[in-house]
Amino acid sequence: MTAPRRMGTESSKTRQLLLDVTERLMLDEGYAAVGVRRVAREAEVAPALVLYYFRTLDDLFLAVMRRRGDEELERQIRLLEGPQPLRALWRLNSHPGNALTTEFTALANHRKAIRAELAARAERYREAQLEVLTRRLAETGVELPPGVSPAVLLMLTNALGRIIMMENTMGMTARHAEALAFVEQFLQRYESGAADS
Repeated sequence: MTAPRRMGTESSKTRQLLLDVTERLMLDEGYAAVGVRRVAREAEVAPALVLYYFRTLDDLFLAVMRRRGDEELERQIRLLEGPQPLRALWRLNSHPGNALTTEFTALANHRKAIRAELAARAERYREAQLEVLTRRLAETGVELPPGVSPAVLLMLTNALGRIIMMENTMGMTARHAEALAFVEQFLQRYESGAADS
């Protein structure tokens, strides 16, 4: 019987450096630029050291996702807890800071482990956002249009924000001004007095 393979500790500075390098490569060049040798070269360590901390490339990607995922959910909840939950929701979903999520979404098309983790996290995010949004809308007295539930509003905001963000990244802006004007009008109408709450 063979002894279990030793792994580096999660609190190691080297491990954090490898995560930082991987995240930077994903943001600067896309997930396809990330490989064991490339991460090792960028971090100025031997490739074997990358595999000491992460058994597989998928394990490395998952560690990056998990590290940022928990922080991001906490940040989103704090923003939604503010006086203007609708405006906060719009900012969260239309901000270019979602570039790492976009990379993980593209990567999920090719790797089952990433797809499963991303889907599970997205479900938790959505439910947490919906819980806070529903409560904050009630607390601030925002009444949505007939037939628009907080869940529908959440889905529409996520979809429109991401589409605009992705299209901006590609340099496509046709009809964005019209859509953004609609969003601003909606926010003004349904949340104009909420800042004072």
